[in-house]
Amino acid sequence: MRNLVHVAIAATLAIEVAANSHQHLHHHAKKDVASKVERRAADGIVWVPATQTVYVLDGVKISVEEALAGLNNGDFVIAGESTPIFTPPLAQPPKPTTTTSLQDLGAQFLEKTSSAVSLPNPTTTSQPPPPKSTQAPKPSPSPSTPPSGGIGLDSKFPSGQIDCSKFPSDYGAVPLDYLKMGGWSGIQFVPDFSMGKSKSINNIVTGIHNSECTKGAMCSYACPPGYQKSQWPEAQGETGQSIGGLYCNDGGKLELTRKSNPVLCEPGAGGVSIINECDKVVSTCRTDYPGTESMTFPAEAMPGKSVALTNPDSSTYFFWKNLPTTAQYYVNNKGLAAKDACLWNCPCDENKPQEKKTCGNWAPINIGVGQANDTNTYISIFQNSPTSSAKLNFNIEITINGNMKCAYENGNFIGESNGNGCTVTKSEGAKAVIRYYS
Repeated sequence: MRNLVHVAIAATLAIEVAANSHQHLHHHAKKDVASKVERRAADGIVWVPATQTVYVLDGVKISVEEALAGLNNGDFVIAGESTPIFTPPLAQPPKPTTTTSLQDLGAQFLEKTSSAVSLPNPTTTSQPPPPKSTQAPKPSPSPSTPPSGGIGLDSKFPSGQIDCSKFPSDYGAVPLDYLKMGGWSGIQFVPDFSMGKSKSINNIVTGIHNSECTKGAMCSYACPPGYQKSQWPEAQGETGQSIGGLYCNDGGKLELTRKSNPVLCEPGAGGVSIINECDKVVSTCRTDYPGTESMTFPAEAMPGKSVALTNPDSSTYFFWKNLPTTAQYYVNNKGLAAKDACLWNCPCDENKPQEKKTCGNWAPINIGVGQANDTNTYISIFQNSPTSSAKLNFNIEITINGNMKCAYENGNFIGESNGNGCTVTKSEGAKAVIRYYS
C-alpha cells in the first residue's frame, strides 16, 4: 500500500477528461473510462465509448508519456484510482424507440460534469507507530477455506467496551489474517482526530504489515460477501482521502464511528452474484472504501460455486463530498486464492516491474456495481487502465434474468466497438449473474 508521501503527491495529480467530464479525486484512482453514456432502451444496455484523458500535475498539463512514466516509477498516483466513473441513465419507463437523458450520480465509479480539479497537498505527514516485535503472523487460510467470521451479523456492537486488540469477529466482521494486521483490512493512524469534534482530517498515516489497531487509529474490516462495513467517521480527509472503520479511542477501546448504525455489517441492495465455471478458484476483490482504498475485500469463488457480489445502495451508503458512491472490484486471474490476490502487491508479482504485474492493484479487469436513486443497478466491466494492460486468463459474461447483456471474451469486450468495456442496467427485482468461464 502506498504511504502518505505518495498520497500527498496523488492529491496534486488531477485528471481532466474531454467533453468536460472528470473524476472526483481521492487517494487511489484511475482515469475515466467514459465521457458520456448512451442507453439503448430496448435492451437496457449502456455502452461506454472512448474518451481522451489529459493529466494535470500541480495545475500544469503533462504528456501521457510523462504521466505514465511517473506512475510506473511510483512517483505519481492518480487521485481516485479506485473510482472509475460512468453516468447512469435517468430512470424512465423503457421505450424501444427512444433514449433517456443522463443523470449525475457522482463519486466512486460514477461521472459528473465539471472542470478538472487539483487538490492541495496534505498539511502534515508522519510515520506509523513501530510494530511490536512480539506479534506473530497468523496463519493464512487455504484456497478451499475462505476467511472465517461473519457470525453475529445482526448483533449490535458494544461501542467503547471491546479492547482494540480484539478483532470483532463476533459481530459480523471477517478477519483477513493474510494481511498481517490482526485481522483488520486496513489501519489508518489519525493522531489529530477527535470524535465528534474534528470536521476534517489532515494527518493520516496508512498502516503496513504487522501494524496494530492502537489508540488514535481507524481500523477497517471486511464483511461476508453480500454485506459491507457500516462504519466511517463524518470527518474525512482534508484533501479528499477517504477514511473508514472503527475508532480505537484514548482508552484503547473500539468505538463506533456511525453510532446511528450499531451493526458492523449491513447488506447491500442484492441481486448480483458471481458464478465460477472455471476449473480454478477466482478471487474478485473490492476496494476498502471508505478507508485505505486497497483491494482487500474478498469474494472468492471456487470452481462450480457462486458467491454474492455486494451491490451498495448508493442512496444510503457512503457519500464522498455529498456525492453517492458505488463499489469497485478487481478481477484477478484464475488460480489465485483471496490470500494471494486480494491485496495491493501480490506474491506472484514479487520482483516484477510494474508493467509486468497482473494481480492485486494490477489485476487485468475491474467491475463496478451500484444501485442508483432510480432503483436500477448499474454493472460495468472494463480494463484496469492505465494501471494494467494485462489480459485475463478466462472470460466474463453478464446476464440479466438469463439474457446475455455484455461480455469480455479472449481479451475483447463483446458489443463494445472501441474495446474499453460495457455497462448494463439491472432493474429492481431482476437478477444479474456475472459468469466466469474458460
